[in-house]
Amino acid sequence: MDQNTRVAVAGAGPAGITACYQLVKRGIKPVIIEIDSVPGGLSRTVVRDNWRFDIGGHRFFTKVQAVEDLWREILPGDENLMVRPRLSRIYYEGKFFDYPLQPLRALKTLGSIESLRCLLSFLAVKVKPVKDLSNYENYVAQKFGWRLYRTFFKSYTEKVWGIDAKLIQADWAAQRIKNLSVGTLLLHSLPFTNRNTKVTSLIEEFLYPKFGPGQMWETAAGKILESGAEVKFERKVSKIIRNSNRAVKLVIKDKFENSEELGIDHFISSMPLRDLILGLEPAPPEEIIESAKCLTFRDHLLVALVVNNPTPFPDNWIYIHYPKVKVGRIQNYGAWSPSMVKDGTTCLGMEYFVNQGDDIWNMPDADLIEMAKDELLKLNLVDPALVDHGYVVKMANAYPVYDLSYKDNVESIKSWLTDNLVNVYPVGRNGMHRYNNQDHSMYTAMLAVENIFGAKNDIWAVNVDSDYHEIMANEANRNLSDRSAPIFMTDK
Repeated sequence: MDQNTRVAVAGAGPAGITACYQLVKRGIKPVIIEIDSVPGGLSRTVVRDNWRFDIGGHRFFTKVQAVEDLWREILPGDENLMVRPRLSRIYYEGKFFDYPLQPLRALKTLGSIESLRCLLSFLAVKVKPVKDLSNYENYVAQKFGWRLYRTFFKSYTEKVWGIDAKLIQADWAAQRIKNLSVGTLLLHSLPFTNRNTKVTSLIEEFLYPKFGPGQMWETAAGKILESGAEVKFERKVSKIIRNSNRAVKLVIKDKFENSEELGIDHFISSMPLRDLILGLEPAPPEEIIESAKCLTFRDHLLVALVVNNPTPFPDNWIYIHYPKVKVGRIQNYGAWSPSMVKDGTTCLGMEYFVNQGDDIWNMPDADLIEMAKDELLKLNLVDPALVDHGYVVKMANAYPVYDLSYKDNVESIKSWLTDNLVNVYPVGRNGMHRYNNQDHSMYTAMLAVENIFGAKNDIWAVNVDSDYHEIMANEANRNLSDRSAPIFMTDK
């Protein structure tokens, strides 16, 4: 391929940065367009007064060897990419439960009477199965029984998505718990089970950059710039002008609405799939536009509280299954990496799942910090008097919503793009409107670059494996050459 081939990449998150990095290695100098002022997307590290915040908590764990090799290439050395112990728990009714759930321990913590009710509820759905498994609520209830579902899944899921669990596609559960059941977890919990004979084992540690996930993407962006490629920060793609079945030109705008045109041969897009379709000129058919307009996102708001206690709890993060508070999850950044906090302190990331323009999103920062402190008091996790100060970070379009119509809308758009735009490659979480994690996002970008050079990879096949996200196959059973990257989440 001609090294003067013009490739533009929308977005400098894990997918966009990976695409550019791979192109540079092949001798192409792409242009990357990023709406923000820093790389990393949701996987950035926010720095405020030398405090570092990971938005959502991004573990670096993958079953795709090519992805792990790239991580280690960008950040070589154990001092940069550290191995960290993993501990996360569920907080419910003032008690802690292992995450992923360990049924024997969970039932013991719930108490004998509640445990009996949960077991009877589980048996009931085995005797009389739930018929309609198309939505999240019914799917999970069939796996665990209605009582365990309502205890450990319903309130948190609805807090994350802001809609009734009946209105969420079963895909959301299937991606994460398809091969998980009370039976398999009970078997894993038995003390006499030989780990060497198990099909799977729970993840107990992960890789993590010393200064947070943004260190990975900042380092990669620096290497991309050194190659002569260009990163246009604080720009957005406003139009994708197409000719027949090819995109031939991009119109990009800066924050002052000044326009610039870029001629292109290929376009790798990690911008929201909705915005890609709505930016096309000439416009696609009306039904494709309507499908795009129906794709929605959940937004993220972080209140980072500096706490004068280095170890308020040992967890990397805690899921809050408690409907009397708005916080959904709490990150403990000192447990992720000591280099993200200062000696004698830690920083707690209080995560709120919101919609732009709602009451929490519009709340002044000072009020948000006070609300987060008050919720720590209600949870009895940390004495609010130990909170020194706080910061607020907002991220729009954080999570693509898996509502009941999303799959049909994405399928329609995917089919139209395949038939009508041969040089446009949607990649990553937002680009494909799929809850990809950063390794899956990276892998889609890697395959897209291969396709530019003549390969025929099915990028949409990534993230369709049925493995539970917290489970890793034994080495003997791993097949790292599979194009379908396995399923697991980075808890965000």
